[in-house]
Amino acid sequence: MDAAAQTNESFRTVSALPPAELAAFLAVAQYGGFRIAGRNTGLSSSAVSHAVASLETRLSVQLFRRTTRSVSLTEAGRTFFERVAPAVAEIAKAVSELGDYAHRPTGMLRINADATAAEQVLEPLILDFIKAYPDMRVEIVSERRLVDIAEDGFDCGIRTAALVPSDMVSVPIGPMQQHIVVGSPAYLADSAALKSPADLARHRCIQLRMPSGVPYRWEFQAKGEVVTVETHGGLVLDNSRLIMAAAIAGFGLGYITRWMAGPALAAGALQQVLTDWTPAYPGLCLYYPKHRHMSVGMRAFLAFARRQSSNGPPAQEP
Repeated sequence: MDAAAQTNESFRTVSALPPAELAAFLAVAQYGGFRIAGRNTGLSSSAVSHAVASLETRLSVQLFRRTTRSVSLTEAGRTFFERVAPAVAEIAKAVSELGDYAHRPTGMLRINADATAAEQVLEPLILDFIKAYPDMRVEIVSERRLVDIAEDGFDCGIRTAALVPSDMVSVPIGPMQQHIVVGSPAYLADSAALKSPADLARHRCIQLRMPSGVPYRWEFQAKGEVVTVETHGGLVLDNSRLIMAAAIAGFGLGYITRWMAGPALAAGALQQVLTDWTPAYPGLCLYYPKHRHMSVGMRAFLAFARRQSSNGPPAQEP
């Protein structure tokens, strides 16, 4: 008999034994009587006796010797108990361990984010989460294009609030963000003055290529006026870190987040221009599908993100 056939035969044999009858047999064997077995299992002694008798009929074997004063295992009953009791204990252990999985954060958490968002949350959020829950594994896929996180198998996404799809539950997890225009001191010293976004037409701008292939249009706002500018220059890149490096090198102006530019600004390698035209806007949000079942790990991550966040109102459902 091959392994598959043996497995099928074993399954048919075991499935023919009602669990209640098997449990009654084990209880009587362990406690040494029907009455005491009933007390310890919450059943009447007659119910236990009936279940054992039914099992004996089903197996066509007498498992216990019964007298008016005692109940003891027959040789067949003892052999059966010695083989079955450890197996049942293993099953109980397996069920208990499944319960641990149901309540202990474990397994894989898949997160979709753009590269800048991934950088911002890696150390203060992701690494601390893994330290707090060492049984969890986290995979971050960073890409600029927006994806359907439910369709593509992600547990959640992390983007700026403006990019979160309207049908998602959104949880703010960070402070306000700000995109700013920067240039090196050397570049700015030899270039035309910048008083408004219109002055960018006289400047070399380092452009960001969007996933669609179209250069990103720089956005500005001041005193209720919103302006979108199509910039020009001799360099198009698809990564904000590269744009910052080119700006530091003096090639032209870059449009990047204050978070990314912060160290270079502090060191004097970059200077900010058009300061009145780049207000802060709502920052990063963790988002996830509204109606999908949430794993224990995802629930733990959501609670952890809320605790870690410096901007923690409750989730806003669409």
